[in-house]
Amino acid sequence: MTGVGSLPKMKVTLSTLDTCEGSFTPLVVLELAQDVKEETKEWLKNRIVTKKKDGGAQLLFRPLLNKYEKGTVENQNLYLVGASNIRLLLGAEAVGLVKECSDNTMRAFTYGTRHNFKGFDDNNDDFLTMAECQFIIKHELENLRARDEKMIPGYPQAKLYPGKSLLRRLLTSGIVVQVFPLHDNEALKKLEDSWYTRFSLQFQPIDGIRGYFGETIALYFGFLEYFTFALIPMAVIGLPYYMFVWEDYDKYVIFASFNLIWSTVILEVWKRGCANMTYRWGTLVMKRQFEEPRPGYHGVLGVNAVTGREEPLYPSYKRQLRIYLVSLPFVCLCLYFSLYVMMIYFDLEAWALDLHENSGSEWTSVLLYVPSIIYAIVIEVMNRLYRYAAEFLTSWENHRLESAYQNHLILKVLVFNFLNCFASLFYIAFVLQDMKLLRQSLATLLITSQILNQLMESLLPYWLQRKHHVQVKKKVQALKADIDATLYEQVVLEKEMGTYLGTFDDYLELFLQFGYVSLFSCVYPLAAAFAVLNNFTEVNSDALKMCRVFKRPFAEPSASIGVWQLAFETMSVISVVTNCALIGMSPQVNALFPESKADLILIVVAVEQMKLVAENLKEDGQDGGGKATAT
Repeated sequence: MTGVGSLPKMKVTLSTLDTCEGSFTPLVVLELAQDVKEETKEWLKNRIVTKKKDGGAQLLFRPLLNKYEKGTVENQNLYLVGASNIRLLLGAEAVGLVKECSDNTMRAFTYGTRHNFKGFDDNNDDFLTMAECQFIIKHELENLRARDEKMIPGYPQAKLYPGKSLLRRLLTSGIVVQVFPLHDNEALKKLEDSWYTRFSLQFQPIDGIRGYFGETIALYFGFLEYFTFALIPMAVIGLPYYMFVWEDYDKYVIFASFNLIWSTVILEVWKRGCANMTYRWGTLVMKRQFEEPRPGYHGVLGVNAVTGREEPLYPSYKRQLRIYLVSLPFVCLCLYFSLYVMMIYFDLEAWALDLHENSGSEWTSVLLYVPSIIYAIVIEVMNRLYRYAAEFLTSWENHRLESAYQNHLILKVLVFNFLNCFASLFYIAFVLQDMKLLRQSLATLLITSQILNQLMESLLPYWLQRKHHVQVKKKVQALKADIDATLYEQVVLEKEMGTYLGTFDDYLELFLQFGYVSLFSCVYPLAAAFAVLNNFTEVNSDALKMCRVFKRPFAEPSASIGVWQLAFETMSVISVVTNCALIGMSPQVNALFPESKADLILIVVAVEQMKLVAENLKEDGQDGGGKATAT
């Protein structure tokens, strides 16, 4: 980032900034298609560097290669985007970044009061992290919108209308291939050394992850670390429990009782720790009115009645019609298909069991596990296929805010994944009431899903990326051109990396793991131990994935893990009901009520209600305390 030196004591506004700096620190890369017309390039450059008041982004922009280098190497349509230090500071004020003041309070940053914030100095440019700078540039690029243009210059088929996101149209038209932030190799190496390269049992550098990747990814790794340590008591209790009552499937009452407490307590403790972290980072008190319409949102340009700003408007009733007349029936159809596949699985289980009982050979005893393994693989395939359909439908629903888009997508995916992954276990537990088959199915589903996730999410992409890295090295070494080979190699290598699509899949994996452990681990106490082993490798594989496999993602401020907190709490409530029901079905509890099943049912229901009421009172108490503090 270009330093600006000591500034005169005057009011600085966007209209006074120069956007023609010839040399600057590149923060973001913009790749155009190879056959893009020159008039389109010039128009895009002008929109990016034009002043804000004239509809531009007022950023710095230059090609990766100069006109003499373009004739000797490939990848000619790569462009670098940056900003002056003053422009970034004004952008930080515009997006509402919160920083720590000299009096130790957290306040929204303003350029006029910049000297009141800790760490600010006019003579250095380290006040904003590189992740924050890239977030500001992304925000400005995404909010470049069409004004009076009817089409993209040079492409009559790429229609524009007032309020349309230019970047979105450029991406969907294939004119812009991708936009991504650059890695800082020196900072990345330091982060790797303290994170995952030493293979030692140590806490993760969460603050360092936040500084490099932003709050959203830091919160994921913080939650992964916390959840892994929270599983250790379950694993410690489960190991001896599994060893001493291995063949007695019905002695699970004590472990189920422990499950009731554990599944609730760990989430409450996490909420407190998460609030402490995000307050320290400034995102807990970050105002939400700065959330702009998502780039994919389209509508007729109008004035927002709440903010008073010009933006696309789309009638809410049209969105509701799309949700209830198209999305909802499709989700129901997918749920029905999932249940149909489940019944096929039970037919295969019955066939394998009959074959084993008739022959009794060792080969058929191994065959007993084949239906569960096949079903586990089919579940993973169905989950991934459904995910693509859910993304398409949610995007088609045209939600205004990114948070609304994510919430609807998560709801669609969670409902299907929950039924797809757990319906068979509920059927075995409460319809067939076969605890031996429940243990076998749970173990197979849990272990198979963990192996597949490790292979598909980390090992395979890493292997492919290593092969590509070698190819890029050879190409760059063969260049005769007098170019900045280091920067050129970095940009070309990173542009071919896979795109990190967010923490959605990572949280979903933890959510399903939490379900396997909290719902039915009382009949398979090793579930928590396998989850701990998986998560210790998951920390390292996810870290490797973030640093070396995928492009650097844009930072996103977050105050919590969002709707995933509600998802985990909902699973916790289901876990309470499930474990209470399993306790009520156990032979030990049934022996206490040999005459009247009604008394047993009433007691189980009473325990469930007391547990749920206790959770609600705890949450109400915390909310009241939070309101009192805020007041």
